[in-house]
Amino acid sequence: MAITTQRRTLLAKSGVLAGLVLGAVFAAGPVLWMLSSSFKSNTEIFELPPRLITDTFSFDAYAAILTNSETLRFFFNSYLVAGAVTILTLLVAIHAAYAFSRFEFRGKRVLNVVIISVQAVPPITLLIPYFGLVVALCLYNTYPGLIFTYMVFTLPYAIIMMTGYMNTLPRELDEAVRVDGAGSLTALWRVLVPISIPGIVSVGIYTFMIAWNEYLFALTLTRTTEMRTVPIGIQLLMGQHSYEWNQIMAMSILGSIPVLILFLVLQRFFISGLTAGSVKS
Repeated sequence: MAITTQRRTLLAKSGVLAGLVLGAVFAAGPVLWMLSSSFKSNTEIFELPPRLITDTFSFDAYAAILTNSETLRFFFNSYLVAGAVTILTLLVAIHAAYAFSRFEFRGKRVLNVVIISVQAVPPITLLIPYFGLVVALCLYNTYPGLIFTYMVFTLPYAIIMMTGYMNTLPRELDEAVRVDGAGSLTALWRVLVPISIPGIVSVGIYTFMIAWNEYLFALTLTRTTEMRTVPIGIQLLMGQHSYEWNQIMAMSILGSIPVLILFLVLQRFFISGLTAGSVKS
C-alpha cells in the first residue's frame, strides 16, 4: 500500500515537473529564437534546417538600430510617454483610492460602477470616438494626446488595485495623524503612501507595461515619424519589398529590456503588492 502511494506521489510530481518544463519551453522558445535571430543575417534566419546558434555571430542589427537617429527617437518617445503616463496615473490613482477607501460621499457607488465599466470596455471600440475627440481638441500627433488617451485605460485598473491595497491598511494610522491636527493629505502622503510602496510599485509596473507596449492608439493618434513609439517603429521596419527581420528582432529585444529590468528589480514589491491588494484584512 505504501509503495503504491509513493508511486502515485512520484508520478504526480513527475507530471507536474514535465508540465512545468513544457510550459517553460513554450514560453521561452519564441524569446530565445528572437534573440538568436537578432544576431543573424536575414538569409540565415530562413535557412533549413533552422539553427538556434549561428556560426556568423554579428551585432550588425543592433548597430543599425542604435546608430539610427530615427529609431532612437522611437525609444525616446516611448520612454517619455510611458514615464508620464505612469507618474500621472499613480498620482491620480493614489488620491482616488484614498477617497474610495477612507470616505463616504454621494455618488461613490456610481463612480465605482463607472470605473469598473470603463475597465470592461474593449479599447478598440473607442478608437474612432477618441480619434475624433483628439483631433477636435488639437491634440492629434502630440504627446498629451497619447498620454491622456493611455490614462483612460490605465486609471481604472490603478484605482481598483490601489483601493484594494489601501483597504488592507488600518484606519487607525491616518486617524491618529488627523487627531494630532494634520489634514487628510498629510495623513495620505506621510503615513499611507510610504507603507503602500508594494502596491504603488505593482500598479506602476503594470501601467508602464501598458503604455510601453500599446500599438493601436499610437498608430492612430500620431502621423509623423518624430512622434512614433517603439511598437510602431518595429512595424516600420517591414518595408514594401523586404523585411529587415534581424533588425526587427533586435529592436524587439531592445524594446523588451526596460520592462524586464523593471520587473527584475522590483519583483519583490510587485508580487507582494498584488497579493496584499487582492485580500482585505
